[in-house]
Amino acid sequence: MRIPAHAVCTAIRDDIVSGVFEPGGRLTEEALARRYGVSRVPVREALRTLESEGFVTTRRHAGACVAEPTEQEAADLLELRMLLEPLAAARAARRRTEAHLKVLRGLVRLGQERARRGQGEDLRSLGGWFHETLAQASGSPGLIALLTQMRYKVAWMYVVEAPVRPVESWAEHGAIVDAVARGDAERARALTVIHADRTAGAHRPRRPAVSISQPAVNMSSGRH
Repeated sequence: MRIPAHAVCTAIRDDIVSGVFEPGGRLTEEALARRYGVSRVPVREALRTLESEGFVTTRRHAGACVAEPTEQEAADLLELRMLLEPLAAARAARRRTEAHLKVLRGLVRLGQERARRGQGEDLRSLGGWFHETLAQASGSPGLIALLTQMRYKVAWMYVVEAPVRPVESWAEHGAIVDAVARGDAERARALTVIHADRTAGAHRPRRPAVSISQPAVNMSSGRH
């Protein structure tokens, strides 16, 4: 069975973000094809996509390598996120569906409950789902794609510390959802600006740690 290039792309991107392939490391088609149990064709297509996303760069005489983001690029990423997330919230206030609201409210209830109980291990994933759903509610495919790519890059470049006051953080999420539910685009935007500004301080630069030498991964096993 032919493994689609987008599945290979996801697998390589996940391994870059998690540090399996460190910045500057070479990405040869042969080694990647062997690792994921695929031919070189989908690997070649995946590398082109990842280069367009900024995760991979092509060097003369070296070929494809994991990109090495600079401090300025990392700082720019957070600044762009602080511009795009409020835009998504404002659009969500105008375009959200009842299904989006149901999911957002459910995530807020779970987040507030976990925060009160001090179950911080669940809050990171819940927060990610919240912001992903809020972006989906914007109804803007281009904006959704940018924010999705941005979340991957933030996870790649930064370690995000848990909120110091998780109850307050989830209260902010709840207020954003209330504004979205009322169709108040400007309030949704303003509240998201405040929330994004506060959480930006929790980001710490991530240092590459893991070597490219890893055991083979069979893509047909359902890992990705």
